[in-house]
Amino acid sequence: MSETKTNFIRRELVNWYREEKRDLPWRHSRDPYHIWISEVMLQQTRVDTVIPYFERFIQAFPTMQHLAAAEEGDLLKLWEGLGYYSRARNLQHGVREVIEEYQAKVPETREEISSIRGIGPYTAGAILSIAYGKPEHAVDGNVMRVLSRLYAIEEDIALPKTRKTFEQLVTLLIDPEDASSFNQGLMELGALICTPQKPKCLLCPVREECRAFEEGKTDSLPIKSKKTKVKKITYSAYLLQRADGKWLVEQRGEGLLAKMWQFPLIEATDTSWQERYGITWIDVESIGEVTHKFSHLTWDIQVFQGKVEQKENAQLGQWVTEEELAKLPLPVPVQKMMRLRVDRSLEN
Repeated sequence: MSETKTNFIRRELVNWYREEKRDLPWRHSRDPYHIWISEVMLQQTRVDTVIPYFERFIQAFPTMQHLAAAEEGDLLKLWEGLGYYSRARNLQHGVREVIEEYQAKVPETREEISSIRGIGPYTAGAILSIAYGKPEHAVDGNVMRVLSRLYAIEEDIALPKTRKTFEQLVTLLIDPEDASSFNQGLMELGALICTPQKPKCLLCPVREECRAFEEGKTDSLPIKSKKTKVKKITYSAYLLQRADGKWLVEQRGEGLLAKMWQFPLIEATDTSWQERYGITWIDVESIGEVTHKFSHLTWDIQVFQGKVEQKENAQLGQWVTEEELAKLPLPVPVQKMMRLRVDRSLEN
């Protein structure tokens, strides 16, 4: 690796980041707890979406002790709408580990911090470099895209083994004097300039040393194999209300959207669900459809609203008031169903 190229990339990237970085709330702090929260929230989620969640989260749980002591329901309610709810549970579990095993101080070594639940190689490197200034790699999709173009690396970034290539490269490249700005600069460059489609090469601070730009390969790099086909599941959802105004809801078990609350959600092929729930409706109508995409599957949901006799006590789930329903942690598909209900009532 050319020392001249390395020094150029370090200098130009760090200077560009210091001048052009976005004003984001987590960049106002070097508190490793705050950095940790932001990095977890930013996984699979857009920056603009994360900002208000981060601010509310810090206000609700200003210290690790506050988060460790929180009820899971309160935590999930605050995370409601961000998706990937296991992130919130792992974050709380990890914070408890730090309090118990490290006297409430986030570890400063990769070995120790990587032992904490929910902290993988990227998050570990981000916390160590941003909060503590350690010259540790933090390689995510943005970073791999930038480096694959800078060095014309023609390895499939979708393969786990390829990440090692980029981790080793960042370790050689990283600015030991300002690891925080260097790593965040790589991430920022990938987010704002070296984008997946139509990269803004003329605005790139390191364009002079970019092999992909020089060789006309910015459109073909990085190489990334296609994901497997997304599975599709068809459901029927039932918004059932008793004569006393209460709604039937149930809490999901382990797995996808674990411990979140929902209206009865039935696979379309299931014809015996009413018998299992032990309810009989007196009036039901379709109020629309909801589609929700996860990373690996899609839910297509036909939404029904129905009335139930006052005497009904469901064998599954529980009846809650409108006020109680509003306090429960509800996943995005259920929030979409509730908007359908509101829209329907406005029409009528």
